[in-house]
Amino acid sequence: MDRMVAYCGLACGACGAYVATVNNDDEKRREVAAQWTEEYNHDFTAQDINCLGCTSDGKVVFSYCNSCEIRKCARAKGVENCAYCDDYACERLAQFFESVPEAKKQLDAIRASL
Repeated sequence: MDRMVAYCGLACGACGAYVATVNNDDEKRREVAAQWTEEYNHDFTAQDINCLGCTSDGKVVFSYCNSCEIRKCARAKGVENCAYCDDYACERLAQFFESVPEAKKQLDAIRASL
């Protein structure tokens, strides 16, 4: 799997939905659906677990990606991910980093290499 990074800094290769989709692995889809149902207190089915990354053309993305404000902003600005944005790290992204500090590390590393 290539090293795809979501707009927000999440590593797609570490995401169960992405892994299940690129490998067309229905068992992994069921596993992720069960895990996310428990973690996020929302009913997910294996059919919900399909994603080729939020930076993809948008035809196969996890349902939340279509309403994600970080994704909407990055797509509107035409950046590869938020590390490339002139407004990095904006307030919306800073709030996200509070919950997902590994995403900040990922984007900081990308930004340092620019």
